[in-house]
Amino acid sequence: MQFDPKQLRALAAILRLGSFEAAAAELAVTQSAISQRIRALEERVGMALVERGTPCIGTEAGLRIAKHAEDVGLLEAQLSRDLSLEVARKPTRLRVAINADSLATWFIDAMAQIEGVLFDLVIDDEGHSADWLRRGAVSAAIGSGPRPVPGCDVTPLGNLRYLATASPIYCKRWFADGVTSQTLSTAPCMTFNRKDELQRTWIEQAIGQRVAPPSHFLPSTHAFVDAARAGLGWGMNPEPLVRAHIDDGQLVELLPDQPLDVALSWQVSRVMALALSPLTRAVKQAAAGRLIRHL
Repeated sequence: MQFDPKQLRALAAILRLGSFEAAAAELAVTQSAISQRIRALEERVGMALVERGTPCIGTEAGLRIAKHAEDVGLLEAQLSRDLSLEVARKPTRLRVAINADSLATWFIDAMAQIEGVLFDLVIDDEGHSADWLRRGAVSAAIGSGPRPVPGCDVTPLGNLRYLATASPIYCKRWFADGVTSQTLSTAPCMTFNRKDELQRTWIEQAIGQRVAPPSHFLPSTHAFVDAARAGLGWGMNPEPLVRAHIDDGQLVELLPDQPLDVALSWQVSRVMALALSPLTRAVKQAAAGRLIRHL
C-alpha cells in the first residue's frame, strides 16, 4: 500500500503537536485540510488513527504509520547524501527510546553531533525501552535487555555505574547501626517510577537479601541527586552525577566498593541502520567517554 505524503505529514504533525490546529499551523494549511487528510487516510487503511481529545493521541496503528512517515524522511535524506543530491533544508525527525539516566549523563553529547535531525525522545526504564522497538513505535533505543529485538542491530556500549548514596546526616540517622536488612527496611529511599528496580537490585546484591524499603517516587534523575543531598532518602545515582558531591562530602556511599553496573546497548531497526549510521557512531563515541567497559 502506498501512502499520500501529505496525509502522512498531517498524521505525524497531529501526533507530535497534539492537535489538528497546531498541525495546520505547522504545515501552513487550513484545519479543514488537515481533517480531510486524516479522514482520507483512515478510510484508506480502514481503521482509526487518531484519538481526538486534548491532546490528540495516536492509536497503535496511527503511531506505527506516523513513525513510518518519519523513517521515510530519514531514508530519503540518506539517499540524497549518498547520491550527492541537494538535501532538503527541512530537518528530518527521529524517535528514540532512552532511559532518563543516559539522557542526563551522556546521550546529549551524541545528539549534539548530528545535524539535520529533530529528536523525539521517549523516556522509559532501560529494561523496557526495547518494548518500544518491538512495537515499532521508535527507530532506535538505549536499553539493558539481555536479548536483541528481532530485526534490530545491537551495539554494546558499556556499563552505567550507579552508587547508593545519601547525605552524611541521613546516614547518621538511619544507618547508625550499619547498612543491614533491618535498617534498609525502614530507611526511606527514592524510586524513579514503578518500573525502577535499581534500589532493590542493589540491596539484593549488597546484602544478599530481598528487602522492600519505604520509598519516595521522584521521576527525575536530577531530583534524585538533589533529594539525596537534602537528606530526603537514599538512592541509586549515576556516578557521573554524584562523584563531585561525594568528593566534597555532600554525599556518601552507603557501602563503599559496592557499585551497581548496568550494561547498556544501542539497538537500531535494521531497515534504518544505514540511515542512522552517523548517529550510531556518535552514540558509540559519547558512550565511550562516560560508560565503563569491563575487560
